[in-house]
Amino acid sequence: MNDLTQDIERIIRDVPDFPKPGILFKDITPLLADPELCKRIADRYAEYYAAKNIEVVAGVESRGFLFGMMLAERMGVPFVPIRKAGKLPYDKIEHSYDLEYGSATLEIHTDAIHPYTRVLLHDDLLATGGTAMASAELIERIGGRVISFFFLIELGFLEGRNKLEEICDEVVSIIQY
Repeated sequence: MNDLTQDIERIIRDVPDFPKPGILFKDITPLLADPELCKRIADRYAEYYAAKNIEVVAGVESRGFLFGMMLAERMGVPFVPIRKAGKLPYDKIEHSYDLEYGSATLEIHTDAIHPYTRVLLHDDLLATGGTAMASAELIERIGGRVISFFFLIELGFLEGRNKLEEICDEVVSIIQY
């Protein structure tokens, strides 16, 4: 385990029974209060992805916007938001899916990604993989190709990685529980 990983693990807060009883929520808000640590994360992974010829970073609402935008800025590529239903103002497509404790619908603008564009898809947490798979489905429906998934946290016991590896070979997570 490297210093960056250890620093992140020390700062992530566990919140029991959120958003419902039996769920142990991994809260990244203390991480966001540490600008130097955020900078180290964004710098390290922008450097890692520099050799991957990423053309767009897509981030999933809302926590995927935080580091997704930072990565896009550092890599000099566009950022594309994948939003919850009803939040995008222009022509869009949507995809509904099941969560570990409910269901949701995500949307993307139809002109957000051009055909054959190499996309890095980012979200803060990989659990069952449902949100990431729905996001990848949207990207692929408008012609993009997910080259890598990138997460701050992975809940390995939920085996979401297995589903995502069917879409692309690279699934990166900083912290695994």
